[in-house]
Formats: sequence, C-alpha cells, structure tokens
Amino acid sequence: MRNTLAVAMMALATTAAVGASGVDWYRWRGPDLNGISKETGWNAQWPAEGPKQLWKASVGTGFSSFSVSQGRVYTMGNANNTDTIFCLEAGTGKVLWQHSYPCPLDAKNFEGGPCATPTVADGRVYTFSRKGELFCLDAAKGSVIWSKNLNKELGLEIPTWGCASSALVEGSMVVVNMGSAGVALDPTSGKVVWVSAKAPGAYATPVPLTIGGDRCLAIMSCQSLIAVKAAGGQQVWSYSWKTSYDVNAADPVLDGDKLFISSGYNHGGSVLKFTGQGAEKVWENKNIRNHFNTCVLWQGHLYGPDDSGLRCLAFDTGDLKWTYGAFGKGSLMVADGKLVALSEKGELIIAEPAPAEFKPISRAKVLTGKCWTMPVLSNGHIYCRNAVGDVVCLDVSGK
Repeated sequence: MRNTLAVAMMALATTAAVGASGVDWYRWRGPDLNGISKETGWNAQWPAEGPKQLWKASVGTGFSSFSVSQGRVYTMGNANNTDTIFCLEAGTGKVLWQHSYPCPLDAKNFEGGPCATPTVADGRVYTFSRKGELFCLDAAKGSVIWSKNLNKELGLEIPTWGCASSALVEGSMVVVNMGSAGVALDPTSGKVVWVSAKAPGAYATPVPLTIGGDRCLAIMSCQSLIAVKAAGGQQVWSYSWKTSYDVNAADPVLDGDKLFISSGYNHGGSVLKFTGQGAEKVWENKNIRNHFNTCVLWQGHLYGPDDSGLRCLAFDTGDLKWTYGAFGKGSLMVADGKLVALSEKGELIIAEPAPAEFKPISRAKVLTGKCWTMPVLSNGHIYCRNAVGDVVCLDVSGK
C-alpha cells in the first residue's frame, strides 16, 4: 500500500510540475493583460531549419490573434465578405467548430478582415467584428448565446478603419472600446450595463486599473486617453492625445500608478503618472511609435515596434537603448523571460530582453506575406499567422 501511495504521489507531483509549466493564453495580451506569459520550460533553442511545424491551417483574411483555452485555439478571419470564428484543436489544428456571419472585408489601405481577438471566459467566447457586432458563443459547441450589433442597436459610430477592440471581461461585465469611451454589457445576457456617447472611438482594447481605490478602465479614445469607472462608465479624467487620422490603436501599458501610451504617424510615446484627479506627463518623445502593436514592459524596459523596427526604451526616462531594423511593424510577447517576436515578414525570433543590445537566441522564417498579428506561446506551442490567414503551429515543448 505504501508503494502504491508513493507511486501515486510521484505521478501527481509529475503531473503538477508539467501543468505548472504550461499556461493557457485565453485572451488578448494574455491572462495578466500585459503580453507576458508565466509559462516555463519551453525550448528556445532550435535547429537551423527552425522549430517543428505541428500543423497549418487557413482561416481567412484578418489580423485576429489567438486565444488558447483547455486544449482549444480560437481565432477569426474573413472570406467572401463573411467573418468566421474558428475553434481548433490545439495539438492538431482540427476544426472543432466554426461560426460564420456576413461582414464586409472592408479593406482600407490594408487587407481588412477582423482585427479583434476572441476572449474565453466562464465557458463562453466573446468576439467583436469590424462592424461592431459583439458575439457571445458557447466555447465548447460554438452555438450563439447572444449577439448585439452595437452600431445598429445602440447607434454607436464605427471608426474609420473599423472596430478593433478585443472584448474585456471585467467582473460582471464585458467591455469593448466603441463609442466615445467604451460600452459595457452583461456577459450572460448581452443587456447593456452602461454606454458612452455615440461618437466613434479608437482601436485599442480597454485596460483595467485601480484609481483612488476604485476599479477603473483606461480607454484610448480617438483623441485622448480616458479613465472611466468600471462600474458605471463615469469619466474620472481625460488626457489629450491627438494623433493623425485619430489612430490610437496600441493599448496603454500599466505599471503601478503610471501608464505608457504610444501612437504612430510620428506621434511617439509618453509615460503618465495618474491619480484620481488626472494624469501628468513624466516624459514624452518620439523614440517609439506604436502604430498598432503594443509594447511589453519587462524589468523596467519597454520592448516594441517602432516605424524604424523593434526597439528597447527605458520606462522611467524614455531613453532609447537599441533598434533592430529588420522587424517592420511586427509584434511580440514575453515568456519565461524571453522575447517571442514575429517580424512583419514572418521571421520568428526568440531573444533575450537585454537593454544593452539586441540579443537573439534563435530565429526562423515561419511565414510569408504580411505578419502584423501577435504570436502566442501557450502549452509548448507557438501560434503565428499572416494577413491572408495562413496559420502555423510550432512545437517548442522540448519533448
């Protein structure tokens, strides 16, 4: 009996260790909404030909990233003016279910298609279309629980390049960046909890934060950063941030009582210190210009895309540390203390996040075409896609 118990305990310990290394990435920018995964033990060293490709798929045009939950991968694409939400088996790429609905491709100076990433929470998956249609589906079956067209039903205006916010499940609400400063709905019924003015908003996803003891949301509007109370949507303060064509697309990056914001079109970036009364500039410069992909803050430094390539900045001063030029408008995340970056031309790079210099560990060409979508590492797999919807799943489990 003692031997049986010892074997059982050993098996349990082994299972716990394996489970602790792999982490689900069930929403845009990950569980902690900061682009950082707690996953460990994955393989950052590859042979010359790159990591093993487990599977590939085609999901249609778009820039939706991936959410990974309970062995399933969720993403979106558009074909023949029809959006499709895909649920794929993580290990094989097999389509478990898909849900389609009419939606124009809406190409405007880029390929078009859905830009939001599905959010998985409490057995449901929430998606948001370019035209403002918010869906709540059963995550296991794909059946529609409810849907609401926020443009047609609430009169909220669609911004120039279409809605791009991912759905944020915050407490007893699901929130998206639409209207002048967001809209919140009941996640189980779709009933409107609060709504801002009808004017078009921006493209970033709301970021939760605490101000003066109150749970709030930082929302990039078309011409400012706005803090609102999560419970009722009341504005706490606003900080002017005007960008050409009203394109504020990168999410705010939170660090304690400070927020980093950045925009393209040669605007630049800034760190703001906020209180319940407002936000004040700590620094502002043009050393990093996030056109749409968001920086990751790691150990006091910002890593992210600029018009000149991948850059590293000191968070406290905005000083530029280095630039890697052959990156374009790519994107990245951090896992196990390493950068997982996908260049605009489809080169996957693992690098040390070192402020002294750009220090790549491994690199491989994994896709062709335009790659603006953030790669996702989850449970030993890296998922990447390009604009036309080619998806690859790469094995970095080390097994």
